[in-house]
Amino acid sequence: MLECLDHAANRILGLISLIMDHAVAVGMRPDNAAHGIKRLRHKSEGLATWSEYDIEAYRAYWPLGSRERLALELALNTGQRRGDLARMGWQHVQGGAIHVRQSKTGATVAVPVVRELRAVLDTLSRAHLTFIGTASGVPFSAAGIGNWFRGAIRAAGLSDKLSMHGLRKAAARRLAEAGCTTHEIASITGHKTLSEIERYTREAERARLARTASEKVVQAFGEKSEA
Repeated sequence: MLECLDHAANRILGLISLIMDHAVAVGMRPDNAAHGIKRLRHKSEGLATWSEYDIEAYRAYWPLGSRERLALELALNTGQRRGDLARMGWQHVQGGAIHVRQSKTGATVAVPVVRELRAVLDTLSRAHLTFIGTASGVPFSAAGIGNWFRGAIRAAGLSDKLSMHGLRKAAARRLAEAGCTTHEIASITGHKTLSEIERYTREAERARLARTASEKVVQAFGEKSEA
């Protein structure tokens, strides 16, 4: 909401500036009073990160064996971008890990196949080039797989703010909450810039400290409060 209001205010300021420029041009004003006024900036959090509730609600709707469930488990448990997800196949699985050379950065990662992902991969045929394809078996494009997955999200009754990329962010969040360092997380996600990952680790550390603090309060005052 605030981002929309900021955008509207900036548009109005732009229109006023155009009117003022015209007024200066025809001699109605000596200057443009709108010049020098700073436009509003709203810091966006970017695409929404999936919560554990979102993940479980999606899993409850899309069962094992469906392409839609496969897409969630593949995105969540590898932490890769949609373009790399679209081209993943059995040829990338070696030694219990999925080996990916990321198309955006060129980084190479080897993501271990965890239990949740193994459960869906075990249901797949090895006849197709990619794990996920269209209804006719043709590989998706990066945009195509994202658009198709948004339809699966809507069908499950979840927020339109969620996306396939949001599962990449959820993967980083989960790793941080498990106590992984920024470099450990980057070894999975392939991030070259650690600033976004550091945000997840800071949030996870704050959550752990809050739990520890609450436990200390209960230990120190819990019995007295009950009395």
